[in-house]
Amino acid sequence: MVFNSIEFLYFFAVVLVVYFALPPQRTRNLFLLGASYFFYMWWRPDYAILMLITTSIGYLTARGMERESKLRTSLLIFSLITNLGILFVFKYYLFTRQSLIYLRETFPFLPEGCLDLPYLDVLLPIGISFYTFQTLSYTIDVYWRKAPVEKDFITFALYVSFFPQLVAGPIEQATNLLPQFRIKQNFRYEQVRDGLLLMLWGFFKKVVIADRLAVYVNAVYNNPDAHHGVPIWVATFFFAFQIYCDFSGYTDIARGAAKTFGINIMENFRMPYIAQSFHDFWKRWHISLTSWFRIYLYIPLGGNRVSYTRWLLNIFIVFLISGLWHGANWTFLLWGAMHGTLQILEILTKKWRDSFYEFAFVKKLSLFFHVMNVCFVFFMINVCWLFFRANTIADAFTLLRNALDFRDFQFFVAGGLSMAQIVIGFALIVFLYVAEAINLKFSFREKLRQCPLPVRWTFYIFAIFFILLMGVYSELATFIYFQF
Repeated sequence: MVFNSIEFLYFFAVVLVVYFALPPQRTRNLFLLGASYFFYMWWRPDYAILMLITTSIGYLTARGMERESKLRTSLLIFSLITNLGILFVFKYYLFTRQSLIYLRETFPFLPEGCLDLPYLDVLLPIGISFYTFQTLSYTIDVYWRKAPVEKDFITFALYVSFFPQLVAGPIEQATNLLPQFRIKQNFRYEQVRDGLLLMLWGFFKKVVIADRLAVYVNAVYNNPDAHHGVPIWVATFFFAFQIYCDFSGYTDIARGAAKTFGINIMENFRMPYIAQSFHDFWKRWHISLTSWFRIYLYIPLGGNRVSYTRWLLNIFIVFLISGLWHGANWTFLLWGAMHGTLQILEILTKKWRDSFYEFAFVKKLSLFFHVMNVCFVFFMINVCWLFFRANTIADAFTLLRNALDFRDFQFFVAGGLSMAQIVIGFALIVFLYVAEAINLKFSFREKLRQCPLPVRWTFYIFAIFFILLMGVYSELATFIYFQF
């Protein structure tokens, strides 16, 4: 079941009403757990067993750490091997098999059958990377004694499977999310209203902006040989905002839905395209994943408490694995390597850049160079997005080569789209920027709350009809991060 479907709206409305109609919190949690599994099983019922296995491993190993202190390390290793093993089989096994076949074909001197792996007919479970990482964070926190052991299996299973953030995050830490399920949540009109408004904004970003931009992006990226010059740059620019509105739209819907139940989920995006550096970008983009890798991979590798060379290597390793986390494709691996390289180059040039900005400040050119710096960071992120969005490595380099080819000059029109549709795309991006910039200054929901009742309801009705009128609705318009 996806958020941008009529089935979800019916499901959500029923679950919300029944949830607050049930008296004891444990009964509510049990109902919400059943609803979350129903939500997941709507896609494919048998794969809910995988989530239950991952949940059981996390719960039992943590309880074992509490009872058998001498086996803590062994239990942690068991949890890591089993959970990551399941993730590998369902997400990376076929990719590994195909890569080994390519390697054998590239080097014919290798013995026949030395790199052969049996074929497994498996389908990637939706959201497996998210709920696996969320479960592992709990197990590791218990091992580090940063989080208490959850003794109630229902509460812990709900922490893993809570339907608003189940299939695409944010990846919540146990210390934030688990305690909220133990508190009885009273129905409050204000929290439900604010949650629904946040969901409405998420739907706008998803079906009006992201899915409309996707039409142009797909036309170019699914036929890379047919496009040159400007259309490729426009498609890449559009994709930057497509993936942002798609993923942040999902997060807004997830946070809004959770808020109606009285559950607060972390913010996952903070206007990433105004970042002044690549480091700043990753403090604003997919914050929950960045935090996860920093806490559970970067710091255990030694972080910056090691030699200078090892520190840079740690950064590169984290981004390489981050790229691989996004998908079993060489395009994602290269995308991660590119971001790791940009981070390292930024560190290596820090002294030179600091001197340059000091000079710019003295010459009263700091604002100009600040804007230019933001534009440069955004441009390089777009180049990285080109590799992320390309279907294959070969397509990525074809697109990059054709993007620099202006001999057969084409303007914006591509894929049979009219200029009016493309102008609408640019106008929606400008509106998004203005709306989010204003919201940085003050809370729009807070200002709306102060308006008279007729004004508020006029806005609600107008916003709903605008989304219904301007939205793009297609069975293929699922959320991008569902595949991760």
